[in-house]
Amino acid sequence: MRRKIIKTSGQAGRSSGAAAGGFREVHAALLKLANPEKATFLRGFFKTGKGQYAEGDRFLGIMVPAIRQLARRFRELGLADCERLLQSPYNEERLVSLLILVDCYRKADAEVKDGVYQMFLKNRHRVNNWNLVDSSAPYIIGVHLLRQDRSVLYELMDSASLWDRRMAMVATFAFIREGDFADGLRLAELLLGDDHDLMHKACGWMLREIGKRDQVVLEGFLRQHHSNMPRTMLRYAIERFPPAKRRDYLSGRIK
Repeated sequence: MRRKIIKTSGQAGRSSGAAAGGFREVHAALLKLANPEKATFLRGFFKTGKGQYAEGDRFLGIMVPAIRQLARRFRELGLADCERLLQSPYNEERLVSLLILVDCYRKADAEVKDGVYQMFLKNRHRVNNWNLVDSSAPYIIGVHLLRQDRSVLYELMDSASLWDRRMAMVATFAFIREGDFADGLRLAELLLGDDHDLMHKACGWMLREIGKRDQVVLEGFLRQHHSNMPRTMLRYAIERFPPAKRRDYLSGRIK
């Protein structure tokens, strides 16, 4: 049975500079860039149909470079406005908010960092597509936990929510970049039986990142687990191996 995530609380440490006006400006700027044809493509690309992993997610049809440009333009947006943007039904508005929060976290003092982290966890149900998770979890959750207790990752890993589980796994990217592989390896091991392809990809991605830094560590994990790893996870993990070694792992010839 999956455990219930411990509820977090706490207010953002920075007040909103422009309050409602800031939110309205960002919303208006995004609407000006809306492209219905691209929105149709993005709904298909991000699997928003009935029964798919992002069922019901909505898109304005704005590409990532333009979203990043808007995030830079509105980087001084207050945290209250960022939280309001996270409630948007549109993926692009939530992404702008998260990119601003990542930038805010990177530059902030300890009090504001804690406020951003707490706000992120409180609103994580709005971080509900893989592009949103991958753009934010390593840089807020992961960085925040570099020198702190990491038990929250194991609670997220044990959640019924696909997005909670993916947050836990990709958050370890922050540790991996510091040469700290233990939690990435442990979570990948615990998630071997996960039934979702997006988790197989996330685990394989983090394992590949470990291998970039220490192939011996990665191969130690693979020799123990390759025979019962989901195929997608294994393929992602060995993507940088020479062709012959990839074939050996995929065929089970590695012992």
